[in-house]
Amino acid sequence: MIVRGVQIEMDAVVQTYAGDVSVEVAYAALGADDKAVLVDVRTEAEWTFVGVPDLSVFDKQTILIEWQQFPSSLLNEGFAEQLSSLLAQKGLDERTPIYFLCRSGARSRNAAVAMTAHGYQSCFNIQEGFEGPLDEVGHRGGISGWKTSGFPWRQS
Repeated sequence: MIVRGVQIEMDAVVQTYAGDVSVEVAYAALGADDKAVLVDVRTEAEWTFVGVPDLSVFDKQTILIEWQQFPSSLLNEGFAEQLSSLLAQKGLDERTPIYFLCRSGARSRNAAVAMTAHGYQSCFNIQEGFEGPLDEVGHRGGISGWKTSGFPWRQS
């Protein structure tokens, strides 16, 4: 896949970002570093119906920006530019630690790769995502992930 002229390997194990972290490591880092940000790259439908991380305990807000647009599932071609603009508005730059979150860790990994290619130095993928992997009966949210770990979240 090509995003703004940058080739992103979707299936290959290519680590061109800071790396994968657990939800526990990400949550601790978000609390310890005033400049660290959480970017939820799921869709608006997921934010609305499944919920979003609540960082109010750290006096922060999760940045919500779709990696794939709903309902088409087409890649958000302006993702890197949109996120860069939002970060700049907050006074943050390419050294900002960014923790990316999606449902299960796939889209967020791609977002971390894209933002690293865009010049950001500390892009981390939260490997379990918000809901974690499917369990033995095909449901998410019971094995691992932000919600299962007991970290704050809210639903509209």
